[in-house]
Amino acid sequence: MFNTLEYDLHLLFSRFLGLLLLLFHTVIVAGVSLRVVMKRRPIGVSLAWLALIYAIPFAGVGFYVLFGEVRLGKRRAERAQAMYRPYAKWIRQLARLFPEHACEVGEKAQPLHDLIQGRLAMPMLSGNRMTLLSQPGSILREIAQDIRHSTQSCYLEFYIWHPGGWADEVCEALCEVAQRGVDCRLLLDSVGSKGFFRSAWPKALRKAGVKLVEVLPVGAWRIPFQRQDLRMHRKLVVIDDRVGYTGSMNMVDPRFFKQNAGVGQWVDIMIRVQGPIVPLMWSIFVWDWEMETGERLLDSLQHEPESWPQNNYRAQLIPSGPFVGGDCIQQSLLLAIYQARHHLVLTTPYFVPDDPLAAALSSAAARGVQVQLILPARNDSLMANHACNAFMEELLEAGVEVYRYDAGLLHTKSVLVDDDFALVGTVNLDRRSLWLNFEVTLLVDNPEFVGELSKLVEGYMSEATPMTLAQWRARPWYKRVMENIFYLFSPLL
Repeated sequence: MFNTLEYDLHLLFSRFLGLLLLLFHTVIVAGVSLRVVMKRRPIGVSLAWLALIYAIPFAGVGFYVLFGEVRLGKRRAERAQAMYRPYAKWIRQLARLFPEHACEVGEKAQPLHDLIQGRLAMPMLSGNRMTLLSQPGSILREIAQDIRHSTQSCYLEFYIWHPGGWADEVCEALCEVAQRGVDCRLLLDSVGSKGFFRSAWPKALRKAGVKLVEVLPVGAWRIPFQRQDLRMHRKLVVIDDRVGYTGSMNMVDPRFFKQNAGVGQWVDIMIRVQGPIVPLMWSIFVWDWEMETGERLLDSLQHEPESWPQNNYRAQLIPSGPFVGGDCIQQSLLLAIYQARHHLVLTTPYFVPDDPLAAALSSAAARGVQVQLILPARNDSLMANHACNAFMEELLEAGVEVYRYDAGLLHTKSVLVDDDFALVGTVNLDRRSLWLNFEVTLLVDNPEFVGELSKLVEGYMSEATPMTLAQWRARPWYKRVMENIFYLFSPLL
C-alpha cells in the first residue's frame, strides 16, 4: 500500500511538473511571438521566425534570443547613434574642400547617387584613378609595397585575415613601418579572423607598435547583450590618405585558405584607388574604429589627396550595416536593377535574395533585359546553397541566365548595369549582407571601368556551365524537398 501511494504521489508530481513546464513554455512562446509581431519587419521574416518558434519547443525561442534582433551592444549602439550626425557633417565639409571634383552623374546612375547622398551624405567625386586587380598574389604584394612606402598611416580592416603565404608579407610590412613611427591600425572581425587571433601574429604586430582591435567579439557571457552573428564584413585598406583598396578579397592567400573545403581556391578582386575618394574610405575606417574603441580620429588628418584628371573615374561609396541609413545598399541594388535597359550581370558567391530582389530580377528579364547571374558551382555553406537553389526555377522560368562557375569558389561581388555603371564591393546577394553585416560598396559611374570589369566577368562565364530549365527540373526529388525546407527559413539566413 505504501508503494502504491508513493507511486501515485510521484505520478502526480510528474504531471504537475509537466503542466508547469507546458505553462512556462506557453507563456514564453506567447511573449516572444508578441515581440516578433510588434517588430514589424518584412512579413516573410516574421513568419519564418514564428514558424521556427512554434516548430521547435524552447530551441526556437533560444534561436530568436540569439539571432532574432539586431543588438550591437549598449556602448557600441550608443556610439553609432551619436556619431551619425557629426560624421555626416564632416563628410559634407570634406566634399566642399574638393569643388573641382564634384561632377555630373550619368543618367542611369543618377537615382542611385541621389539616394546615397540623401541617406548617407556620401558625394560622388571625380578625379579618381582606379586599377582593377584580380590576381591574389599581385594584390597582396601591391598592398605590402604600398605599406612599405607609407609615411603617415596605414589603416586596414578585414573580415578574414588568415596567416600564411603572401598574407604574412603584409604583416611583415606593417611591423616594419610601425617600428619607424607610422600610425598602423588594424580592425579584424572576431569570428572571421579567429584563426589569426590564435596565431603568433597578433603578439608580433602589437610588439612592433601596430594597434590591433578584435571587432564584435563573441562569447557566452555576451549573448544577452549582443547578437552574436553580426559581423564586420568590410575589406578596406587606406594608406597615407593617398591609396585605398576595397573589393571582395579578404586578407588571405588562396593557396593556404580552406584547402579542405572541397571548393577550390577562392577567386576575388580588389580595386586600388587613388584620388578624392580615398579620404571617404578613410572616414569609414575611423567610423568603425570609434564605434569599437570610442577613440575619435575624425579630425586627425588634413586631407590633400592626389587628383587624376587623365583617368577621372567618378565614384561614390556606400557603407552599409545596422546603423542609421545603413539599409541604403538594398535600395541601391534594387534601383540599379530597375535602371537596366539592355544588359545586367551579377556575380556573387552567396545568393539568397529577399522577395523584392528576386522580383526585380524576374521583372528585368521579363521586360527584355539580358540578365546573367554567375554563381560558384560549389560554395562553403551547405544551408546557403540549398536556399539559393530554391530560387533557381522561378528565375530560369523568367528568362534569367544562370551560370555555375567551375574553376574555384567565385567570391567576386559585382553588379554591371548595361555599359554605364557598376557596383563592386563586399556585399553578397543575401539578407545577411543587405541587412545585418557591416559592408562597403563602391559605385563606379564610368564606362571605361565597366568595360574592364565586363571583360573579367566574361572570363568567369567562359569557365562556367550554363543552367537550363529542363536540366534543373530533372534534379532528384529529395533535393527539391531540401530546397523547399531551406526556402521556408531563407529570410533568416
